[in-house]
Amino acid sequence: MVLTMDGPDLSDTDIHLKDGQIAAIGQGLPARGDTVDARGCLITPGLINTHHHLFQTLTRAVPGAQDAMLFGWLQTLYPIWARFGPDEMRLSATLGLAELALSGCTLSSDHLYLFPNGARLDDTIEAANEIGVRLLATRGAMSIGESDGGLPPDTLVDSEAAILEDCSRRVVTFHDPRPGAMVQIGIAPCSPFSVSRELMRDAALLARDKGVRLHTHLAENDEDIAYSLEHFGCRPGQYAQDLGWTGDDVWHAHCVKLDAGEIDLFARTGTAVAHCPCSNCRLGSGIAPVRAMRDAGVTVGLGVDGSASNDQANLAQEARQAMLLQRVAFGADKMSAREALEIATLGGAKALGRSDVGRIRTGMRADLADWDIR
Repeated sequence: MVLTMDGPDLSDTDIHLKDGQIAAIGQGLPARGDTVDARGCLITPGLINTHHHLFQTLTRAVPGAQDAMLFGWLQTLYPIWARFGPDEMRLSATLGLAELALSGCTLSSDHLYLFPNGARLDDTIEAANEIGVRLLATRGAMSIGESDGGLPPDTLVDSEAAILEDCSRRVVTFHDPRPGAMVQIGIAPCSPFSVSRELMRDAALLARDKGVRLHTHLAENDEDIAYSLEHFGCRPGQYAQDLGWTGDDVWHAHCVKLDAGEIDLFARTGTAVAHCPCSNCRLGSGIAPVRAMRDAGVTVGLGVDGSASNDQANLAQEARQAMLLQRVAFGADKMSAREALEIATLGGAKALGRSDVGRIRTGMRADLADWDIR
C-alpha cells in the first residue's frame, strides 16, 4: 500500500527510485537493480520533524527537571549544558537523529542555541551526514544573561555582533538552496526572553538578505505571555510582527497560547507553526489550538522538541499525540489519523520551505518510510 498524501491511495504498487528521486509509480513495474520487498507494508512519505534540540538527547530524566514548568526546567538544565563540548554535542545529535530515523523521519530541523566550550553548528551537521537524514540546522543564540535580567546564565550567552557574524558565516559555509539539499541553514534566536529586540530585528534582516528561514520559540505557555506583556507591552504575535518575524519564511515553535487575532495574523502572512504536543504535555504548557490554526489556513508541522522535555524522539507517536489532544480538547471528530499524518508530512515540508519532499509523486525525492503492518 502506498499513501501518497496528495493523491489517491495505491495498492499492490511498485515504486522505482533512481538517483535519489522517485522515477516511476505503478503496478507491475519490472524490477531493476536492488529491490526492497514491501509486501504487507504501508509506504508513506518520510516524516518531517520541524522542531528539535538535538543537544538535549543526553539530558533525559534529570532530577529536578522532571516535574518543573518551562522556566524552572531550563534553569535546572542550563548548568549541565554549560559543561558540554563538541564531543557531547556531536554524540547527542547522532543519537537523536538515529532515533528519529527509526520512527520514519527523513528530514529534521534542529534548533541549537548554545555553544559552550568550543561547540559549533558543525558538530550537528557532521552527525546528520553520518546518519544520512536531511537537516535544517538553525543557528540559534542567547544574548541576555541573568545579570541583564534574562533567564540563561551569563556563561551561555554571546555578544550580538558575534552571533550575527557567525550566523552569516554558517549560511555561507553550509546552506544548500537547491532541491534535494541534504543540509540547509536557518537563523534562530532562541526566544523573546533570551535575546534583545534588536537581535530579533537584525536576525530577520540578515536571514532575508541571505535567503534563509527564520525560527524561534513563541507563545509557549502562560509564563511566556506574561513575560511578553510585562517587558514588551504586547502579546507575542504583535512582538513578532513588529520585528519582521511573520511571513512564509518564518516558522515558530509551540504557539500553544496564540489567540484568535494571532492565528489570523499567521494565516494572513503565511507564518508557520511547529506543533510539539508531547513536550507541551510534559511541561504542562497546554494544548495548542491546532484545529483553529488549520481551519484558518495556518501551516502546521510537527516537532518532537528536545528529548529533555519529551523523553524520546518518535515522530509517529508525536502524530498520534497531536490527534489525541485535539480530540480530547475539542471532540472526537476534530482530527483524524490521516490529518495527523498529513501534518507530519505535507505540513512539515511546507513549514520548512521544502517542495521536494513530504509526498509520494514522480520527481519527488525518494524520502520514504516503510511500515510493516502485518
